[in-house]
Amino acid sequence: MDELTSKARSVFADDKYATELTGIAIDSVSLDHTCCSLKVERCHKNARGVVMGGVIFTLADITFAIAANSALLKCDSDEETTLEWVSSSSTIHYLSAANGNMLYSMSKCIKQGRSQAIYEIDIFDENKRHIAMVTTTGTRILSTNS
Repeated sequence: MDELTSKARSVFADDKYATELTGIAIDSVSLDHTCCSLKVERCHKNARGVVMGGVIFTLADITFAIAANSALLKCDSDEETTLEWVSSSSTIHYLSAANGNMLYSMSKCIKQGRSQAIYEIDIFDENKRHIAMVTTTGTRILSTNS
């Protein structure tokens, strides 16, 4: 496993909802690009037996967070990584019901400037069916030491 993916797994292990409760795995990370996956369990499904929209959105949201902060993860420092990018708005288009037992997400950076970023995140099932398309706008939040 490459260093950037390893660092992302370590830093985002603190995102307990996405990684522990939802069960999202970080598969690969490069600068501005992230792939994650989720093994679909019964707890991810609604009363109709299909994956809940919130589960799909959570997969897209963590994928955005990792991709937008990937440059910060690249730092070779042993100091704690301070995440600066958070989502400020998202639009999700649900395209198809998921089939099978796996979901996959892939991010694409449209633009990342000093204070704003726009990413597209695509969600696919194990049959390569396009499940959802998400556009997320992120805002850079700089920490201040007071």
